Amino acid sequence: MAPSVPRTRAAAALRMKQIALDNQGRTIRRLRAQLATERRGLATMKKELEDTQVALEASHKVISGLTEIGLSMSKKIEKMRVKKQLAKANHVECHLKFQARIHEAKDSMQAQHLIIEALVDEKDSLLQTIQGLQEANNAPAPFDGDWEEESEEEPEEEEIEDIPLGQGEIDDE
Repeated sequence: MAPSVPRTRAAAALRMKQIALDNQGRTIRRLRAQLATERRGLATMKKELEDTQVALEASHKVISGLTEIGLSMSKKIEKMRVKKQLAKANHVECHLKFQARIHEAKDSMQAQHLIIEALVDEKDSLLQTIQGLQEANNAPAPFDGDWEEESEEEPEEEEIEDIPLGQGEIDDE
């Protein structure tokens, strides 16, 4: 029996080594599979990172472009505000000039009306003087009623109304 015991022990030791090798082989295969999975995951993450960087660069370009557009729009809006202010100032100036011309025309019309009234009064006075002289000289009236006097009606004056400053403004839209 003694000779078989060492063989059994040696076989058992050999069997234990074989089992340990098998376990190590399975562990290596499992670790290799994990490593391959990790590498695939890492490659996927690397690809996602590159895509994210490309998208980020594109976003930066878009933001830069939008910022330029915004600045350009701000400049244009400011120019439009200045033009609007100038147009409004010109409108007010023209309105005031127009009102001054209207008042000048009214004053001129009133002065002409007063001159016409004075001329009519002078004409009446001259006619009375002529008639008085004719009666004093016992001369026949040269006009014999053929004289047509102008009607004393006052010509209708066109009413020129003042345009209020608030009306007629330039529409902003």
